Amino acid sequence: MLEIRDLHVEIGEREVLHDLSLSIGKGETHVLMGPNGSGKSTLLMTIMGFSQYHVTHGEIHFDGEEITHLPIHERARRGIGMMFQRPPTISGLSLGKLLAATAGGGDEMVLDLARKVNMDRFLSRDINKGFSGGEIKRSEMLQLMIQRPSFVMLDEPESGVDLENISLIGHTIGQLLDKDVHIVNRKHCGLIITHTGHILDYLDADRGHVMCDGEIKCHGNPREILKEIKTRGYRECLECRQD
Repeated sequence: MLEIRDLHVEIGEREVLHDLSLSIGKGETHVLMGPNGSGKSTLLMTIMGFSQYHVTHGEIHFDGEEITHLPIHERARRGIGMMFQRPPTISGLSLGKLLAATAGGGDEMVLDLARKVNMDRFLSRDINKGFSGGEIKRSEMLQLMIQRPSFVMLDEPESGVDLENISLIGHTIGQLLDKDVHIVNRKHCGLIITHTGHILDYLDADRGHVMCDGEIKCHGNPREILKEIKTRGYRECLECRQD
């Protein structure tokens, strides 16, 4: 579904990602871990197509098509969706109007999905204005539920969220990624950034990766990688796995 080949990315005049390759198959859920400033969010922003993230070398392929230089809206039309770590507040636009526009109408469907993530009473409010951390995450999840992308990127879905909301968000992510069906029958895949690993208590992931200094350094079972990071820290974990 997603294949990244030898990707180099600059922000301004500084190269942030180097020699990065990654492959995610249809139906798979991958988890990306790494210290602050290692380039994890930059990778997601680059895949989504934000213009300030300049690809200087390499290619991004999605569902058999090269999308390296496509604009954001074209990538969204092809089925790529993203939950932001810190989405903006949008004054003057209600959450309900945004969702209705995304859904092409269907107010009843919007209301039904909003109830599933306890966001029905927020539909008349401006997007993220005065929302708590958990409410912002649920709002982001609701937008993805309406969009229903085939490839979902989530930037720290558990950050700033209490245990009750993590459980709800984990369950919703599972629905977005077809976790209730066998992997060979799944049509959706995902890439999730996590610092704490708490989301793994509520969601099964197929593969884990550790990023450091703008490169993906190792791959493996996400729970085993997380265990090593908690025991050894990132640097010793990477040295251990490379040995």
